[in-house]
Amino acid sequence: MSSDLVTRILYRTGFVVRLVLLFPLLGGLAVASASSLPSSRTLEQFRSVMLAGEVDRITYEVDDSDQLVFLVWSESPFAWRRVEGRIADFAGPYTTARLTTDLGSASVQPSLVVQQPTSSSRIGVSSDWPFGISGGWWVSVPWLLAFLAMLRFTPRLANRWAWFWLFTVGQIGVFVYLILEPRPLWRGPGEGLTRAKRVNGSGGCGYSILLALASVPVALGIAWLVALATG
Repeated sequence: MSSDLVTRILYRTGFVVRLVLLFPLLGGLAVASASSLPSSRTLEQFRSVMLAGEVDRITYEVDDSDQLVFLVWSESPFAWRRVEGRIADFAGPYTTARLTTDLGSASVQPSLVVQQPTSSSRIGVSSDWPFGISGGWWVSVPWLLAFLAMLRFTPRLANRWAWFWLFTVGQIGVFVYLILEPRPLWRGPGEGLTRAKRVNGSGGCGYSILLALASVPVALGIAWLVALATG
């Protein structure tokens, strides 16, 4: 086998691997974005779907009187709902005791997450991204593989410290890496392009902040599209 053929095979393999890592990450981003912008529902609708066994996960917060003051649930990875305003119905405030009773009557038991009063949701990409997505090993594993590839191979656009900040603080830096390193995907398989000067660690830290800010409209746009599709 000639060296040219081996080189072409390696280039194509690397190209395919980047695509294989990219697609589940895109799906995970859609799930995380959808969870950050749940659509509004009533308490009656929540109890109806929960008793029918259509709820996968419930996140709630209670006050000192044991009443729920925050309630978000998922009916599928892409369908997230919430009760806005006062969480009550004709029977009065919805308490943890009433929630426990309803859970006992549900045909399927959802996972429960009790949110602390001091916790805050991050705008844009959900704070679950990328490791906290329910059943999301299919997201965390590609993210880790891309991160390890960044550490193993010399990046062309920025050094490893810069990419570290873009992966972590930048939230969606993994997509930038897989799309651009070592050769832009739209240029197809081939030799990595060279760059005269790479971004250093301090520059990468600055860019990561800008990327995190840019992730806000990206996540909100994705969440809006998902909400339209799931009703």
